[in-house]
Amino acid sequence: MALSKLVFKPGVNRDQTNYASEGGWYETQLVRFRSGFPEKFGGWTVSNLNAYTDSARAVFSWSTTDGSNLLGIGTNSRVYVGAGTTLYDITPIYATYTTSTIPDTDNCISTTNGSKTVTVTLTGNGATTGTYVTFSGIAGPTIGGIPVTEMNTTVQVTALDSNTFTFQATTTATSTTTGQGGTGITAIVYMPAGFPIATAGYGWGTSTWSRSTWGSGSTSPIFQPARLIFMDKFNNDLVFNTQFDTVSGTGGEIYYWTYNTAFSNDAVLLKSLAGAVAVPQKVTKILFTPQGFLLALGCTNYDATASAPDYLGTYDPLLIRWSNVDPDIGPEPENWQPLTTNSAGFLRLQSGSRIVTAINTRQETLVFTNTSLTSIQFLGTAEVFGLQELSHNISIIGANALVGSNNITYWMGRDRFYTYSGRVDTLPCTIRQYIFTDINFTQSALIFAGVNNKFTEIIWFYCSANSSEIDRYVVFNYLENIWYYGQLSRTAWIDSGVFNNPVGLSNGWVYQHENGTNDGQPLGAPPLPITSYIQSADVDIDDGDKYMLIRRVIPDINFRGSDTNNEVTGAPIIPEADITVGVRNFPGASNATINAEGQPTGATIVTATATVDQYTNQVFIRARGRQMNFRIGSDTVGTQWQLGLPRVDARPDGTRN
Repeated sequence: MALSKLVFKPGVNRDQTNYASEGGWYETQLVRFRSGFPEKFGGWTVSNLNAYTDSARAVFSWSTTDGSNLLGIGTNSRVYVGAGTTLYDITPIYATYTTSTIPDTDNCISTTNGSKTVTVTLTGNGATTGTYVTFSGIAGPTIGGIPVTEMNTTVQVTALDSNTFTFQATTTATSTTTGQGGTGITAIVYMPAGFPIATAGYGWGTSTWSRSTWGSGSTSPIFQPARLIFMDKFNNDLVFNTQFDTVSGTGGEIYYWTYNTAFSNDAVLLKSLAGAVAVPQKVTKILFTPQGFLLALGCTNYDATASAPDYLGTYDPLLIRWSNVDPDIGPEPENWQPLTTNSAGFLRLQSGSRIVTAINTRQETLVFTNTSLTSIQFLGTAEVFGLQELSHNISIIGANALVGSNNITYWMGRDRFYTYSGRVDTLPCTIRQYIFTDINFTQSALIFAGVNNKFTEIIWFYCSANSSEIDRYVVFNYLENIWYYGQLSRTAWIDSGVFNNPVGLSNGWVYQHENGTNDGQPLGAPPLPITSYIQSADVDIDDGDKYMLIRRVIPDINFRGSDTNNEVTGAPIIPEADITVGVRNFPGASNATINAEGQPTGATIVTATATVDQYTNQVFIRARGRQMNFRIGSDTVGTQWQLGLPRVDARPDGTRN
């Protein structure tokens, strides 16, 4: 009996049929390649004790001069700075209302019998749905049967209109009341929230003016975009902006957070800092250049005839402005007034209709519009910066869908992947059709690109066609020039550097990746196993003219890196994996299992599975068919594996079924 090595090409190819991809890998989940051989992803652990709120769309890490390693996190409603295991809320305050402000808070509380909904009336309060408001001073002990302790707290509100919002109490009201709460109420309204995902809106005001009869709602949805946040650092401090929403006209402010070791202060508007002048509004994205200039990409222009100190002009989605860098005192991110005596200034792109995003690379900043790529280069002259268009026929699928590594920029377009290394190139992809036919393009703004340089990986996290939140990933390994994919929910990602491990965010938690072997759970819960597998495309004998009879498999699996003891019970662990050999007679048939009598559940299909560990010499199976595929995977706690060159005992077995 002849033993044959199972040698498969590294990477995954799904742009052909399973049968046409013979000799390669076809399906994968949480498996990567090292030196051409597949292995299970590393595990992850939770590093924060208190969860962040809502959907994280930004993560940024930096070190301070006193040695602190910090993590900035932006969600659609809150902003945090992480230090150690604690997340500190630094969300900017939009406004504080009291009895002496406009609007005033006197007796602004109402309840409805049989409902947990509390209604608050504050004319022109600025809150949007999802915004957080902190109340204090509401007089009690109850209002409508609801304890005021459930009101004198921080709540997330639902905006009914510009004057009224509601929030949910825990207790159901026993009576209907209006105009309650007393005259000592303080309401702190935080930064207006945005949508966690692109949200379809109907009704009055969601389409063009005079589209139909007065008061009629739109019949087709208008998508309110998801709230994105962009972060950068200035010295020890954090600068960030909310992306301007051209549909609702909200967002686009630049904020500044001053570092202090107590983390006791909130971020403030950049324009509120001392000496701030002509700070742009309605900003798409902010970004510091290596020379210290703070760029505002897509923003309001400078109008010398407008009121000081804002000098607020009109919004231009193709405008780039930058703050002053003083030759004596250095960068002044609060000074944007372009004068002949300073270096603040502006340029305008000519291609495309709007700026989407930008990224710093070696010696230049790349700016993407919806149709073009332009290089901004520091000139060091009175003009400060110069523009050079690099391409006018490219696309980018989202503002976070790009990342740089080793002086090469990678990004996902609307139907392909691209690179820039001095010139723009299309990145060949063996799973391009598979990926781009399974993307929810309505949620394309959520796509997030990241790097895992330890394994030379570029990662894109995206929403599959039937999901409105990120649930998939695709990886390009730039060292081995191969692709692989799988399912994993991470809404933001940043590579190791400031921290020892890559950081991924999801559902309130900060995950340290490539740390252990398991799916780490929050708050001390026991870890869960990671289910990982990879399956080959079909192989055959003599182009399928003959059947093959498979009798045994000699595994070649490395379990290096596995845990030796269970983290919860302390019991010893013997790491193990499952190997499966599937056979079928025709490319269109599906794999099935063998029943209790040892017979295949389908007339033309057999799948045989065996569990192996580091001490397994060989496993005996019996399967017969025209085509064979091989699969390895694991779903046990503590297991880490890498596949080598297994051998299979297969021989021709005639031509009759």
